[in-house]
Amino acid sequence: MRQGHWPAWLNRNVIGMGLTSFLGDTGYEMATALLPGFFAVLGLPAAALGTIEGVADATSSFVKLGSGWLSDRLGHRKTIAVAGYFLSGTAKALFAFAYNWPLILAGRVIAWFGRGIRGPLRDAMLAESVPAEMRGKAFGFHRAGDTVGAILGPLIGVALLSYFGPHSSDASRPFRIAFLLTLIPGIAATLAFAILVHETRRPGSRTSLRASLGSLPRSFFRFQIAVGIFGAGDYSHTLMILAAAQLLAPRYGVSHAAQVAGLFYVLHNAFYALAAYPVGALSDRWGRRGLLTSGYALGAIVALGFAGAFWWKNAEILFIALLFVLGGTFIAIQDSLEGAMTADLVPETSQRGVAYGVTGAVNGIGDLISSTVVGVIWSLYSPVAAFIFAAVMMALGAIAIRRIR
Repeated sequence: MRQGHWPAWLNRNVIGMGLTSFLGDTGYEMATALLPGFFAVLGLPAAALGTIEGVADATSSFVKLGSGWLSDRLGHRKTIAVAGYFLSGTAKALFAFAYNWPLILAGRVIAWFGRGIRGPLRDAMLAESVPAEMRGKAFGFHRAGDTVGAILGPLIGVALLSYFGPHSSDASRPFRIAFLLTLIPGIAATLAFAILVHETRRPGSRTSLRASLGSLPRSFFRFQIAVGIFGAGDYSHTLMILAAAQLLAPRYGVSHAAQVAGLFYVLHNAFYALAAYPVGALSDRWGRRGLLTSGYALGAIVALGFAGAFWWKNAEILFIALLFVLGGTFIAIQDSLEGAMTADLVPETSQRGVAYGVTGAVNGIGDLISSTVVGVIWSLYSPVAAFIFAAVMMALGAIAIRRIR
């Protein structure tokens, strides 16, 4: 629909999904920014954090494939997506009761189970809500709105640490209060999607999952190979926060370093928000492949930058801040364009759910490999070796995406 001066693509669904993601990411990123500092306070190792992120991503990836196919089969997506938003919005509160990593793993897996349910369904609904020639703008706008919440969430988290920290004899208590408060934006996101987003139901499909996968275009699967190669090096950005905290701790102390690292993540998300819409709009005009290649290459540069920072023991604030700026920029390119390219390569609407499920599954498997391997290499050898591994895989992904036609 179009009203007054509003552009045709900026309709109720696009706005509703943007608001939902803003609220959801406020809670999610609030927890994400504080989790490495919580690990440091509890004395838990980097390998545990990497494994938690990897297992959660793997859970999400397999659920994405199933939920996408199921929504195609049922002919509707909204009800399942609402359930996913509820799980992802409430499970992070479990962190508040953790004294070791198993309960953190449980909360992360439940949250990512919900994230896996709703991710491909939301993307399919978003792609169906706008004309094809405006798809980049819609995905860019959504990712930008998503990331405004990702800016606000860490700021709230750091503010809570600053407020409750001086008044608490238990260093973990401010973290626990913040994790409980993630319930507020999480439940609000669920309600926003349920109330604002409209879906036109269509006839379901009797096609099996195997047959649905077999009917997807070959070019789509070639695209997934490149996505998977890059994903094998695309470590969780929680490890960037941990890296900053470790680099800064000798100079500033553990608690203050955790707060500064959280603020760096705000900077990361700010540049994500600033870059997402312009990248999406440019891809509508110039094409997506070249821009996505540049984003993948930028990811490799960021990983090399962190490897260099650990090698030279560089704790300079400006250099680490630059790495977070570039990190936010390459994630904006990746998230905006992978989603739009999936719809471009799968023009049949009835196949979009399973197509987005495949994209999510490939990303999730890559995240499992990258977060786990990077965390293990970090713990067994060094963070330098871990980030070099990530950089090599990301560079290979950039080469692979460049060869896609």
